[in-house]
Amino acid sequence: MNLFGERLKELRSDNKLSRKEVSEKLGVSVRLISYWENGERECDFKTLISIADLFSTSVDYLLGRTDY
Repeated sequence: MNLFGERLKELRSDNKLSRKEVSEKLGVSVRLISYWENGERECDFKTLISIADLFSTSVDYLLGRTDY
């Protein structure tokens, strides 16, 4: 189960952002966003925090520890 990837994809979609737009905001490649969403790779802690900040959510939500 790749809850992080599912939630990242959901947040990106809800905010009407393309993978390219998210990659530019985070300073990573579009391919890496795809890997994360598909559960093929994991991001580092610093990037995880940046993703949470970008979508105004918590790291706990991204990791599946909470549902909000």
